[in-house]
Amino acid sequence: MSWRRRERKERKPAFVVRLVQRLGWQPGRVMREVLEWVEVLAVAAALAAVIMTFVTVRMHVPTGSMIPTIDPKDSFFVDRITYYFRHPKPGDIIVFRHTEQVFVGKVAEDSRAAQASVPAGAHLASLNLEPVYSTAYIDGRLATWADGAALSLMTADGKRYDLGKKTSATKTLADLGIETREQRMRYVKRLIAVGGQTVQIRDGAVYVDGKKLDAPQFARFYYSSDTRFRFAIEPTRVPEGFYFVLGDNSRDSFDSRYWGFVDQKDIIGVPYLRVWPVSRFGPM
Repeated sequence: MSWRRRERKERKPAFVVRLVQRLGWQPGRVMREVLEWVEVLAVAAALAAVIMTFVTVRMHVPTGSMIPTIDPKDSFFVDRITYYFRHPKPGDIIVFRHTEQVFVGKVAEDSRAAQASVPAGAHLASLNLEPVYSTAYIDGRLATWADGAALSLMTADGKRYDLGKKTSATKTLADLGIETREQRMRYVKRLIAVGGQTVQIRDGAVYVDGKKLDAPQFARFYYSSDTRFRFAIEPTRVPEGFYFVLGDNSRDSFDSRYWGFVDQKDIIGVPYLRVWPVSRFGPM
């Protein structure tokens, strides 16, 4: 018994206590305990930060875009490690970052945007009635328009701004004097096609490289009749390094049919464990 008591007395002080002692401060018993708890909490916080950054993250889907696979307000954990060892493949449910809204960050002096009085901070809605889903998307559309086309910018508050006519030097919003700022969110969708593949939705089914996807995870009706759809209504080739994604509930899903492709650098991971509601707890 005396040996054990002596062992407890000779227990090595916590690192933070030894550190302050080296700095010349000799804390009392109560302060030593406080410092030890601070060290424990700091280590726990650091481990949590590492885990949430590199290992897993918890999230939920606020809409019905993935019904019946994921219900609105389901809460689940996302595995961020799997795709370090393999590439995403068609059929996977993936979590990724996507641009939700695009704003005017800055307006360059003496630019067309400045002359048109485009305000900094404005939420961009469309350019020539083409929705501004992301900076990359609208830049890509702008670059394809013919020289001489009149450019009309609309913001979310309904105001229009005349930016003159497109020239051969006008290929991006930056060329018009608009520096953008994007608001990005985490999305959850099903991966349909990868870079190099050609995708098309026809008669409610999805075809990749001309072959119908008939695996169980694709056994649903995919809508393609909305006039706002830009991609996969006709055969669409997915660029290398990008992915084409759809919601399982495609009637109520904002996905690649509207805004195009997911950059591989924006992939976060794959859902693996549903934790809420309790009645749906389990692997995904």
